[in-house]
Amino acid sequence: MIAIGLVIAVLIKTCLFQMFSIPSGSMENTLQVGDRVAVNKLATLTGWKPEPGEPVVFKDPGGWLPPAPEGGNAFTRTVHSGLSAVGLLPPGDDYLVKRVIAVGGQTVACHGSTLTVDGKTVAEPYLHPGDDSCSGIDFGPLTVPANHVWVEGDHRSDSADSRYHRDGPDGGAVPVADLVGPASAVVWPFNHFTWFGWTGR
Repeated sequence: MIAIGLVIAVLIKTCLFQMFSIPSGSMENTLQVGDRVAVNKLATLTGWKPEPGEPVVFKDPGGWLPPAPEGGNAFTRTVHSGLSAVGLLPPGDDYLVKRVIAVGGQTVACHGSTLTVDGKTVAEPYLHPGDDSCSGIDFGPLTVPANHVWVEGDHRSDSADSRYHRDGPDGGAVPVADLVGPASAVVWPFNHFTWFGWTGR
């Protein structure tokens, strides 16, 4: 029975959903610290393309996160790694969740308190109370490279996102290849349950 359960878990993780734990407040109030988010991996297998407004989970493109300290002994780390591999525990600390602001070919800019994409003002009702779209960081206009996305946190004043990595090799944009998929729902704790939709919209 255990073997069957592991096979089912692997199939679910590989083809359907994968769970991720929210480690910081960069997406508040949409996502809270400790929330478990279900990411729709089936979308990536059926031609999903990210669109502005979607919350997505992605692997650290490189240098966005500090090195994670190793906790516990070697046995504990091995067990955690194994359970993560089959989807019974959230993966490690090298994943982030942000909201897609612009996609490849679009031009993004923020000045004063106004965010624009392709010259049109973006309404952001999801922003953390007290924040504005720029939160003191003016930039652009910048054109997002092909096959990349520009991402920012909903808690704009507490999110080290694309804006902070503009000097990087991709100008702050995240390669689409690093996206795990769209966040479809908050599934834990139950009183935080939120359905974003099959593709995060």
